[in-house]
Amino acid sequence: MRWLPIVCVACTLSGPVSEAKPTHPAAAPVDVAVPAVEPAPVAVTPAVPPPSNAALLEDEQNSVQVFRAAAPAAVFVTQTQIVVDHWRRRALEVPSGTGTGFIWDADGHVVTNFHVVANARGLTVTLQDQSTWPATLVGGDPRKDVAVLKIEAPKDKLTAVRRPGSGYVPEVGQKVLAIGNPFGLDHTLTTGVISAMGREVKGYGEVTIRGVIQTDASINPGNSGGPLLDSRGQLIGMNTMIYSPSGSSAGIGFAIPIATVERVVGQVLTTGKVEVVGLGVALLDDRYAQQIGVRGVIIQEVVKGSPAEAAGLQGLRTSPRGGVGVGDVIVSIDDKTIASFDDYYTALDTRRPGEKVRVGLLRGGTKEQTVEVSLAIVNDTE
Repeated sequence: MRWLPIVCVACTLSGPVSEAKPTHPAAAPVDVAVPAVEPAPVAVTPAVPPPSNAALLEDEQNSVQVFRAAAPAAVFVTQTQIVVDHWRRRALEVPSGTGTGFIWDADGHVVTNFHVVANARGLTVTLQDQSTWPATLVGGDPRKDVAVLKIEAPKDKLTAVRRPGSGYVPEVGQKVLAIGNPFGLDHTLTTGVISAMGREVKGYGEVTIRGVIQTDASINPGNSGGPLLDSRGQLIGMNTMIYSPSGSSAGIGFAIPIATVERVVGQVLTTGKVEVVGLGVALLDDRYAQQIGVRGVIIQEVVKGSPAEAAGLQGLRTSPRGGVGVGDVIVSIDDKTIASFDDYYTALDTRRPGEKVRVGLLRGGTKEQTVEVSLAIVNDTE
């Protein structure tokens, strides 16, 4: 990603404590008469009473209540990789990274960031009671950095995160709480406010995630995938990345909004995959367009039976001598300029099947024209 990378680590600093010793040997006792002196009165600091909810401020009570209610829904996700021990001539499965997640429902579905589980050989989920369960990847969307896991834990061990009702709109300035596993520290709570709404950041899939929540609640390595909650303990986002010169929290953290998380999770649980709406084309990597000096995305292939084929779009062309020429280059969709795959994906991100869009093309890399295309679900192409 283009933000500083999130690294999940666990570290503990400790060191020996040396016993204090006198710097000079004790002097020999001297028999000297000393007049009696009345001891000076000693000021005694009154003992601080143990904290209780009655002694806490209202905001402190709220933080305590939210944490107690939501902590059982927060889990730790560990991925393992195979490491070959050449000396002993055997392969070992060892932990290679950790992150945070949260329980979605009583069926054992767990939601976390896609980058937390990407390329994992194996996955485990640790609940608040420290029980650990093998996890399988159900599905997800790397472009939105959302993944859904499944564990076979008993229902009485599963506490689902509380979600707001439809129409809930977070506001800048409202209090937020983040629960996670920063630096491997067990169930840590940080608090802050929503600093801004509607941010656009590059996600794990190198495409822009829109509508992102910015918060100053501390989000450190290991917090990835954890819940961002409001003062009622409701999930309003999933912590995903930070902006920091040092790699640790600098007061600028980002969370994927609940609306995006719900949409991805809902599609994964219903169909096993995320529905992608598009034209029905396979696109070349942006590097090829840059190499030939074309500003736009080059269509590599048009899928048979797709809306793109119906609209007459063209992919790469092969000459009788085996040369390859550019067919159509997408340079705009409706009123949005398309200069990269990120632009293309963002322009279609919120569209629905059946909607029509005006696609601006450069045919053969030079001739400009516009065609109207009906969108369709194109999971296997775009």
